Amino acid sequence: MADQVGREGGGAVMRTVLGALGVAGMGLGVWLLLGVRDPVDVAVWLAGAIVLHDGLIAPLVLAAGLFVGGLRARGVVRAVLIVAGALTMIALPPLLRPGAPANSSVLPLDYLRNWLWAMAALGAVAVGAGVLGWARGRGRR
Repeated sequence: MADQVGREGGGAVMRTVLGALGVAGMGLGVWLLLGVRDPVDVAVWLAGAIVLHDGLIAPLVLAAGLFVGGLRARGVVRAVLIVAGALTMIALPPLLRPGAPANSSVLPLDYLRNWLWAMAALGAVAVGAGVLGWARGRGRR
């Protein structure tokens, strides 16, 4: 009983600390927003982020979840989708930037080629993990 009370007390402390950090982060965001010269641009950006999330990203994630739910190797597929999504989000700004930069040292790499290589490597690792899991499952039988 005493051990359980101790754990709950630690959880309350953690919730308080995380809540305080969240409130501090919101305060910082409001403070930074007050210094913006053109709040209309910020509002347009926020509206675009909401439309992009609710109109494209969320339905794709839900569809992938429905697809993955019935697979045997759903853990591997989920991990691949998470890593591929993160890599794609990181690569999108240079991939979508039109034209060459004014300074050749700003984006010196071929981002499309390297993103494709990263996706191929991720696919190879996923296939290897799937085969390894399948072989382990057969070995247990």
